[in-house]
Amino acid sequence: MDLNQWFEKGLTKEAYEATLKDHKEGFYKIYEEFHLPLNESLFRSVKGKNLRAIIIAEPWCGHCMLNIPLFLKLQEKIDMPVRFILRDEHPELIDQYLTNEKRVIPIFIFIDESGQEVATWGPMAPYTKQFVDEKRKSLPDKESPSYSEAFQTFIQEISAAFTDRADIWQGAYRDMQDTLEKI
Repeated sequence: MDLNQWFEKGLTKEAYEATLKDHKEGFYKIYEEFHLPLNESLFRSVKGKNLRAIIIAEPWCGHCMLNIPLFLKLQEKIDMPVRFILRDEHPELIDQYLTNEKRVIPIFIFIDESGQEVATWGPMAPYTKQFVDEKRKSLPDKESPSYSEAFQTFIQEISAAFTDRADIWQGAYRDMQDTLEKI
């Protein structure tokens, strides 16, 4: 299936938002509180390219909760059509966009009018990765009896930071912006 077909098959923003459960509150908090930095030259440049975005995501994903609302602010500003593909229902697409041979999401695929991929972004910005990696250092070995409980605490702390920290939002948005500026 080519990328135009994936785009047509994808969920609309509203349909994707209807799937949100675990991260719904955080998703909308980020969306409401994130203020898109003014960058008229970027907005004009990207809008002039008539791009579309396919986002491979899942509603249970904390990184999706963080990154998608940030992108949606830009997407709305430049009127970029967007569709969502659920990773777990379509492994054949995510398998073309593996990160370290893993199905890590979200992945943003930017396509032109003819359906050719012009750029990808994801699954996380370097600033976010550094934050997560630092937090991960405190986890015990996976074989440790305390790992499961520690991992749940880790997930809660990461989700809370993603939901509340504007520096993480800005770091992620800047990295998305850098990708789009290179197109």
